[in-house]
Amino acid sequence: MSLLQIENLSLAIHGVPILKGVSLEVTPGRILGVIGESGSGKSITAFSAMRLLPNGTDCSGRITLAGQDILARSEAEMCAIRGRDVGMVFQEPMTALNPLKTIGAQVAETILIHEKVSKAQALERAAEALRRAELPQDRFPLSRYPHELSGGQRQRVVIAMAIALRPKLLIADEPTTALDVTTQAQILKLLKRLVVEDGMGLMLISHDLAVVADLADDLVIMRKGEVVEAGPAKSLFRTMKHPYSKALLEASGHVPDRAGEAADMSLLEVRKVVRDYVTHTHGWWGKTGHYRAVNEVSFEIRKGESLGLVGESGCGKSTLTRAILGLEEVQGGEILFDGQPVFTHHHANKAVRRRMQVVFQDPYGSFNPRWRVDRLVTEPFHLLDNPPKGAERDNAVAEALESVGLTADDRYKYIHEFSGGQRQRIAIARALIIKPDLIILDEAVSALDVSVRAQVLDLLAALSDRLGLTYLFISHDLSVVRSITDRVLVMKAGEIVEEGPTGAVFDAPKHDYTRQLVAAAPVLPADVVA
Repeated sequence: MSLLQIENLSLAIHGVPILKGVSLEVTPGRILGVIGESGSGKSITAFSAMRLLPNGTDCSGRITLAGQDILARSEAEMCAIRGRDVGMVFQEPMTALNPLKTIGAQVAETILIHEKVSKAQALERAAEALRRAELPQDRFPLSRYPHELSGGQRQRVVIAMAIALRPKLLIADEPTTALDVTTQAQILKLLKRLVVEDGMGLMLISHDLAVVADLADDLVIMRKGEVVEAGPAKSLFRTMKHPYSKALLEASGHVPDRAGEAADMSLLEVRKVVRDYVTHTHGWWGKTGHYRAVNEVSFEIRKGESLGLVGESGCGKSTLTRAILGLEEVQGGEILFDGQPVFTHHHANKAVRRRMQVVFQDPYGSFNPRWRVDRLVTEPFHLLDNPPKGAERDNAVAEALESVGLTADDRYKYIHEFSGGQRQRIAIARALIIKPDLIILDEAVSALDVSVRAQVLDLLAALSDRLGLTYLFISHDLSVVRSITDRVLVMKAGEIVEEGPTGAVFDAPKHDYTRQLVAAAPVLPADVVA
């Protein structure tokens, strides 16, 4: 018996075709994984099931939810269906939650909209929904605000909102993309438990095959608004026929070719670094405390080496990165770059700073959307004593863009005119333009599709070989770290708990925490990889 059935759905927005004859089915108690790259039509298919479509949309085909013809329902009827019969879990919990309302009020709001109950009753049921989402009231009071929670906890609040009325269908749109591997595993386990307990159907949308490999009962693979392959998950992995499906599978386990070798000399030395933060006072007369984010961390990076740094959110990775870049001074220890201190007289050493650059996780968020690409990529020129001007500047911009596979004419465009992968290439071009020795990549590929991620990793490997670059690769994706790093550091609670050659650490971890990270990482079925 079908819970959600989409038959031959075609959809156009202002005359532009988006979906072309899409058909899929979700049954009670089963999980359907919908896989595909950005722009493949995954999310718009899910939004169609809830009739959350923009103005100017034309639909044909048929969508039924628990026997109801969704396309024939009025907007008032759809408002009653959304939240009650079908719940939605969005990718970014912070934007899905109201920062001005407590978590209890936000979960209770769903109940109050659909049922005639008192506010006290709604809050009582909200507490139960949060408990089921593994946020018990004794540890997470209803009075908490979203900013007081971690990313994984916020995602649990969004899940609690979606299941508060025990809907028949739950749609989860990239619910774990920005989460650590252990938190990701916990969220996926939670979703599976809720499916079993409530007998609801789950449509799980993801761009990563490995994420849904062990979770989904059925799979649908989409490309450019069409379903290219579908079937039971266990058999589909072994019987894939479409070239796009095979390409996705190959990209999920892609390992770039790297020919360069690290030199014997150290480029960066971190010696017993300590970084404390002052905590807030409690009450008028309370004393301030201190929180130690980095505790006596020591390591080195050799010239030409690619070093990985892994750990969960809050372990101190970003704090350590800011210290290395000279953005935050440390309270203890020292950081030396090619023998020179990163800080001199409590200020960043400009001569050292210009030899390091960083590539951030969100390329769109790290750019000024009002600036053209030529101005964006030349931002690091402020570190130079005599920045190039005129024709010399134009040549530097063209060289940087062409080195990452873009064209010199792309300098005249704005950042919104590029895809996610192209934006990340521009971010790498910005890092390259002053010819640094060390590039810090802070979750630089975590938000990219697997095929685009493979292309960016190939680019980074090629640049390292050609230019002799050194990388500090920070990521929560262990498969990425394994594919492109020579050595890896594992960080927990501000300390390095394990380090060594990447393959040795991941194949035979010695620390319990490393074992937890490796065990939580999503992997494709062993026989498929083989």
